[in-house]
Amino acid sequence: MNWISRGAYTAIVTPFGSTGMEIDFEGLGALCEFQVKCGISGIVSVGTTGESPTLTWDEHEKVFQATFDAVGTKTTVVASTGSNSTSECHEGTKHARDIGIRNVLLVDPYYNGPSSLEIRREYLEPIASAFPEVGIIPYIIPGRCGTQLLPQDLAIAHHRYRNICAVKESTGDFENMKEIRKLCGDEFEILSGDDDVTFQMMQDASIKSTGVISVASNVAPKGVQDMCKYALMGDGRAAELAGALKPLFDIVTVKTVEETALGQVMLKARNPLPIKTLMGVLGLPGGPLRPPMGKMTKQGITLLIGKAQQIQKEHPEVFAPIGEFFDIDVNERLSNEKYRRGWYYDAY
Repeated sequence: MNWISRGAYTAIVTPFGSTGMEIDFEGLGALCEFQVKCGISGIVSVGTTGESPTLTWDEHEKVFQATFDAVGTKTTVVASTGSNSTSECHEGTKHARDIGIRNVLLVDPYYNGPSSLEIRREYLEPIASAFPEVGIIPYIIPGRCGTQLLPQDLAIAHHRYRNICAVKESTGDFENMKEIRKLCGDEFEILSGDDDVTFQMMQDASIKSTGVISVASNVAPKGVQDMCKYALMGDGRAAELAGALKPLFDIVTVKTVEETALGQVMLKARNPLPIKTLMGVLGLPGGPLRPPMGKMTKQGITLLIGKAQQIQKEHPEVFAPIGEFFDIDVNERLSNEKYRRGWYYDAY
């Protein structure tokens, strides 16, 4: 049984109203329809990009429901039900299953830091056993979780439970990716969790990634999907698209050195701050981020918009679907500084 198809999955943002407290369900529906219109393989609901840490579980479930209601008959919906509590994960997965969702993303348990053995025995396998009709996609991202499911435990779990059918791999470690492919076999789906290495992961014969769970596809779904499609076909246009999209991939995280009254500091604007800021400047539904996430610096947003302007100048086809679907003048939004107001801190 194949739970998921190959290609690009968008880790969709959760749009909020002006205060950042109320979920904009109408905006969410529009974003999901935009993704489907652009041919995306699927949508991941309430992942990190969807600001899962600051949504209550009641809100998680409402967003799962709204996403599935909007496009569940048109594309694959993956619910991000992972937690650092197995019982909480079980309840979230049950809710997703009960409303019709057939794939869930389970991030490694964060902060409490179980070992790889514990992750497998006390988290992945109990969920896979309880929901055999649901595709289980472990999400390995040690940089955020402080722990890591190892290839050996992933492979043992996969061979015991065939519904553990894929992995979102965000280690940045190509040797780890190769070990997953070697131990899990050719039919196992390895999805990139980092836009900037997706093409390389798909091209590497020792990894053979089959797609991506993408941040950048929030604003460029057709481009990211086409890149994956062509890469799976062995078509040279994949490399061209990877090059065209590189400035966008470069701003999933934005690093700047800022001057303060007490000296220089290095700042890292992490996902979803840059992509949601770009969406706000472009005029897409998204709204502000929930605290403790906030805004970029002026230097950061200048870098962000500069990369977007580069894409618009060199490859206007990347953002063209936004203009067509949302009736937005992309050139005007990117060139007029008035659209940046309110999206960055005025002073450090």
